[in-house]
Amino acid sequence: MSASRRLVIEADGGSRGNPGPAGYGALVRDPATGEVLAERAAAIGTATNNVAEYEGLLAGLRAAADVAPDADLEVRMDSKLVVEQMSGRWKVKHPSMRPLVTEASGLVSRFPSVRFVWVPRARNADADRLANEAMDAAAAGRTWEPAIPQSPDPLPHQAPTTNRLSGWMAPPAPPTVTVLLRHGQTPLSVEKRFSGTVEASLTDTGLLQAAAAADRLGAEPFDAVICSPLKRARQTADALARDYLIDEDLRETDFGAWEGLTFAEVRERFPNELNAWLADPAVPPPGGESLLGTVARVAAARDRIMAEYAGGRVLVVSHVTPIKGLTQLALAAEPTVLYRLHLDLVSITTIDWYSDGPAVLRGFNDTHHVARLVVEGE
Repeated sequence: MSASRRLVIEADGGSRGNPGPAGYGALVRDPATGEVLAERAAAIGTATNNVAEYEGLLAGLRAAADVAPDADLEVRMDSKLVVEQMSGRWKVKHPSMRPLVTEASGLVSRFPSVRFVWVPRARNADADRLANEAMDAAAAGRTWEPAIPQSPDPLPHQAPTTNRLSGWMAPPAPPTVTVLLRHGQTPLSVEKRFSGTVEASLTDTGLLQAAAAADRLGAEPFDAVICSPLKRARQTADALARDYLIDEDLRETDFGAWEGLTFAEVRERFPNELNAWLADPAVPPPGGESLLGTVARVAAARDRIMAEYAGGRVLVVSHVTPIKGLTQLALAAEPTVLYRLHLDLVSITTIDWYSDGPAVLRGFNDTHHVARLVVEGE
C-alpha cells in the first residue's frame, strides 16, 4: 500500500512598522529530502504583522496545491496567533482577520489533512528571508523574483490525479473502512441543548438505541472499536464491545459558554456571537472551540486509524460534529457544508478511505436499526 504524500509548508510574514510596509514569504519542502519544491513571496503594501502572516499562509497553501493537491501537509510558522487560530484553539477576535481565516480554512479543507505546528523564529529562517527579500525589493522599486519556477513540475512519484468513481475503477489497495456511530439519547439531547464536553448519561431510550445499534452491527467484523472519551459515547460503545480504545480527538466540540443552553437561550444571551458562529466555521463560541478546530483534530484521529488499521474495518463511536467533519473531509467539501448536514441519534455513517487520497461516502445517517423505537429529541 502506497503511503500518502507528505509536504511541509514554511510560511512567514512581517511588517516594518506594524502597520507599515509589509510582505510575506512561503515555501514548500519535501520532508524526506529537504528539497524546496516551490517558493512564494510578495510585498503587500501597508499592513500589520498578523495580516502578513496570514498572507504567507495563503501563499504556502496555494503553492502546495500546485505541487501536490492530494498531499498531507504540515504547516510550520513562528506566528503563535496563526497556528492557534487555525488549529481552532484561539478565537478570531478582530473582524478584519476573519476573511483571511475563512479563505485559509477553505484552502485547508481541500487537502486530506493539514497539521499546524509552531516553530521558533530561528527554525523559520528560510520563510523569513523570503519575506524580507520581498519587502527589500518593493523598497527598491522592484518585484521579487523566485529562485525556482513558480509552477513546479509534479513530484517525480506523483501519478496524475484521478477521479475514482466507486465501483468503476479497481483501487490500488483495499480502503480503510470507518463505520461511524453517533451515541444514543441523553437528557440534553431530549431538551435540544448544546452538549459538547459536558458529561451526560444515556436515557433509558438511549440505552435501547445502543442495544439496537449492537444488534445491527454485532455480526460485522471489526479490527477495532474506537470511542470518544465522553460518557454518552462510552455507554453506547459498551453495548457493542467489551473492549475498545479511547481517542481524545473523537470528543464533541467544546461549546464553551453555550454548554447546556438551548439554541433560543444562546440566541437571547449571545446574539452577535451566535450570528458570527453560524456564518463562519472558523469562529468558536465564547470560551469554546471552532468547528474547524474540531475537524482538524478529528482528521488527526482518522490519520492514526488509517496508519494503524490500513485496509481494515474500524467502528468509531463519536458525536455529531466529528462525524460531520469526517464526512466533509471525505467529500472534499467546503467547511460550510457542516451547517447543511443532519445526523440523528445512533445513526451510522460509512466512509472508505484510500491511501492515495480519495474517499468514498458509502452511507450517511442510516437509522433503519432504530426505526421501531419512538424517539423524543435528537
